[in-house]
Amino acid sequence: MRIKNKKFNIINNTRGFSLIELMVVVAILGFIIIGLVTFFSGGTRSWIIGQSQLKAQREARLALDRMAKEIREGDSFDNSSGDNKLIVKFDVLGKSDLTYNWSGNHGDSLTRNTGPFLDNVHDITFVYLNQSGIIMTNPVNASKVLINLQIDVDGDAQKGGNPDIILETEISLRNFDYK
Repeated sequence: MRIKNKKFNIINNTRGFSLIELMVVVAILGFIIIGLVTFFSGGTRSWIIGQSQLKAQREARLALDRMAKEIREGDSFDNSSGDNKLIVKFDVLGKSDLTYNWSGNHGDSLTRNTGPFLDNVHDITFVYLNQSGIIMTNPVNASKVLINLQIDVDGDAQKGGNPDIILETEISLRNFDYK
């Protein structure tokens, strides 16, 4: 018995592919594409979240810097200032009094006078100190203000998580009358 040597000549093969072979290739390509789309959409989602966190941190720093500058330029505090509200009085002509207020509701905006100033505020506290560094109950006689600002970008701090951004600053009051 003779065995013939069969040469596989792919170039001259005119037989084609069967339907099952094509279906297997399409299924494999489908799984590969689904995996790639999942991978890239997860990466894009992470990038967008990171960008929103960076934007919120930049805005919070700018807002806190502006607050510090304006509070430093003030002349006195109003008696109704408290933990979530700060009223700075200016005795200079042309400058009106300045009010920073937060409702106390997590996620609400911090307002400056009557308009929104900073969004997604989880908490803000104003602590008033005298020249010796002792906490004061009456802000009128304060010589320093400590501001603790907490921002929650994604809303998880309301459900027991931690705020995304925590900024603190200490402001020495230059123009205030110390008593």
